[in-house]
Amino acid sequence: MRDSLEPAAEVDNSVADAGKTRKRPRPGERRLQILQVLAEMLQNPKGERVTTAALAAKIQVSEAALYRHFASKAQMFEGLIAFIEQTVFGLINQINQKEESGLAQARGMLQMLLFFAEKNPGMTRVLLGDALLQEDDRLQERITQVLDRVEASLKQALRIAQTQGGAWSHVSQDEVGIRAAMLMSFVLGRWHRFARSGFKKLPTEASDISLRILLSE
Repeated sequence: MRDSLEPAAEVDNSVADAGKTRKRPRPGERRLQILQVLAEMLQNPKGERVTTAALAAKIQVSEAALYRHFASKAQMFEGLIAFIEQTVFGLINQINQKEESGLAQARGMLQMLLFFAEKNPGMTRVLLGDALLQEDDRLQERITQVLDRVEASLKQALRIAQTQGGAWSHVSQDEVGIRAAMLMSFVLGRWHRFARSGFKKLPTEASDISLRILLSE
């Protein structure tokens, strides 16, 4: 999972190198830098709202320069949401290809979601919608769609578990939906706890035991 985030880090390094030699950023490089710095600023434990003025100052460019790459602040957040969506569902696809067991797929997804938040505190605030307060309403709708897709993926994994015999074969379709929602609530609860603690109480804390209980029949 960490490897999936390394391209952004590599971009950051190249940006830093470019700054040292005073070279003009390559096409798309500044755009990625803006998103990376925005995510870093969202890691502030106080949860303060990030303004374009503060973002521009952090990058050492003018606000006008920001708007040459993004039409609006909402579009910057859309870029972060797109990154989250691409990363999370790319990892879900990897898990599903690797694991044949439906329960193993569900467990892998849950562990990945907790680990992703732990390694990306700023993204956690986007996932929770905290960072989207006072922003464009469509951003809240967009992140809700992403979370609904994640829950649907968990539900599909549990449906596979139904077909593979054992105790889960006796679980009804309605209960599968209820259990998927319950698992998603667990993830959201861990994310909220992480953000509320100023990113000190890690989402993965005792997660193996928690998931074993939640996925037991």
